[in-house]
Amino acid sequence: MNKGFILLNCDLGAEEYIADELKHMQVVINAYLTFGAYDVIAEIETEDQEEFAKAIAVIRKLSRVVSTMTLNVSNPE
Repeated sequence: MNKGFILLNCDLGAEEYIADELKHMQVVINAYLTFGAYDVIAEIETEDQEEFAKAIAVIRKLSRVVSTMTLNVSNPE
C-alpha cells in the first residue's frame, strides 16, 4: 500500500472546485482547503507505487491547478 499527500496551488478562487474534483477520485481519501503556502492538500492511498504515480499525474492535469508538491509517506502503517 502506498500513501501520500499532494499539496496544490491553484488559480485564485478555484480552491473549492479543486477540492470537490479531488474528492470524486477513488484514490483520494480526503481533500482539505488550507491557508498558507498551499491552497489544497489531498490525502492519497493506492495499492502500489505505479498506481500512486498515475494518480499524481491525473491530479497535476486538473484544470486550474497551477503547481503541486508530492509527499510520499515512507511508512503508511
